[in-house]
Amino acid sequence: MPLVNVIRGDRIDSAPINVRTPFIRIPMWVALTWWTLKALGRLVFVVVRFWYVTVPAVFFAWLYGRFGWAGPVGFVALVAAVAAGWAFGHRPSFLRFGWWPVLSCYRRMLYRRKWMAAMVTAKLAVSFDSHTVLPVLRRVRCGGGVDVVVVRMVTGQIPDDFAKVAERLAHTFGVRQVKAAPGPRPDVVLLHLFRGDPLAKLVRPLPVPAVPEFTALPVGKREDGDGYELPLFGTQVLVVGATGSGKGSVIWSVVRSLAAGVTSGLVQIWGLDPKGGMELGMGAPMFTRFARKDYAAMCELIEEAATVAKDRAGKLYGRTRQHTPTPDEPLIVLVIDELANLTAYLTDRQLKDRIKAALSILLSQGRAVGVHVVAAIQDPRKEVLPFRDLFPTRIGLRLAEAAQVDLVLGEGMRDRGALCDRIPQSLPGVGFVVIDGDPTPMRVRFSYLSDDEIRAMAQTYGRLRVIDGEILEGAA
Repeated sequence: MPLVNVIRGDRIDSAPINVRTPFIRIPMWVALTWWTLKALGRLVFVVVRFWYVTVPAVFFAWLYGRFGWAGPVGFVALVAAVAAGWAFGHRPSFLRFGWWPVLSCYRRMLYRRKWMAAMVTAKLAVSFDSHTVLPVLRRVRCGGGVDVVVVRMVTGQIPDDFAKVAERLAHTFGVRQVKAAPGPRPDVVLLHLFRGDPLAKLVRPLPVPAVPEFTALPVGKREDGDGYELPLFGTQVLVVGATGSGKGSVIWSVVRSLAAGVTSGLVQIWGLDPKGGMELGMGAPMFTRFARKDYAAMCELIEEAATVAKDRAGKLYGRTRQHTPTPDEPLIVLVIDELANLTAYLTDRQLKDRIKAALSILLSQGRAVGVHVVAAIQDPRKEVLPFRDLFPTRIGLRLAEAAQVDLVLGEGMRDRGALCDRIPQSLPGVGFVVIDGDPTPMRVRFSYLSDDEIRAMAQTYGRLRVIDGEILEGAA
């Protein structure tokens, strides 16, 4: 039996307390007026909210009423002709100001239809005060092969919450991959939805820059279809990948981007190939110094580079914080293929300790004085590469295990989209680049140089001077 009975009209004596609600009689014309104004308000809201649908609909209705079927058909034909002429005349501006904005509106509607299901199933919806609160889809920007979805997060969420469920979101939206990145504001996350795969095709050798741009070396193609430029100034580069993953593509792409500097004397590339020259041997003329079989010569070469770094640091003290390459003091790039042969597998303990000591100096002090290291390795374990953390730029190619991804690229990088363990063997040269300070891994395919192309490049730009510690005849 209820304690309180809310009644309208008749009294019910069975309840201890009876509350009678008052009757307010409203004239019918007032009710009809209110309902009409309310309906008009909702109609105006829908018209303004979905203007990209309502405005064209009203416009085409007017054309049909004024000119019949000839009006809408003629207008569509005119727009198609203008768009075709614009596209053929200047494709970049057509894509930027014409095609991508229209496609963004269409894709936004598609994503909005699946938005609630995606947020709930990925457990990104938050229950608060008996209400379900969803992240807000703000905007969609389309590009070549990628849609950037701007999302306003619910209070208490962070971009890593979206990164951890990126694979679920990819299946929900029917795209190849989803990557989450911090937005321009603290409460915004950017979801990159990759539809196709521009990296499925082989990337041919890129043109050699007349003057190397050390802050942006052209080495390959990004997953959005644009070219990728690797910064070399102020960093050391570590390349990790399983056998056949394309470590040679990374090395030769970097060497090719520096080729003109080798000819002009602005760059010196010192090569070490402990595997007897199997990888670097065919391009040996590109290296000012090259060692392939004598481990003592390799050790001396690394120690000489460390000495150059310390000498330059003394000269630059109090003058500048970044070395500027000149023909008298060129940029030195130490390229090492299979670094583990020098740091872990070398049987001569004394020689191995000397190499580790010199490399530690190079990796910690060489960046600012123009002595850089580009090293490739298969095994990323700490005992094999104890100074792995001294490489600010890391490139993860195909890896054998998921656990190796965070080991190579840093904690949480696999959750942020660096799926190195899922790169197929049919895509050598594809990998993820992580630069210190940037939390988002970039998927890249490095250019592939055939043996003949490497030999032709070496013949055109090469200036080999010393090999295994021996000065060649005629070398300056």
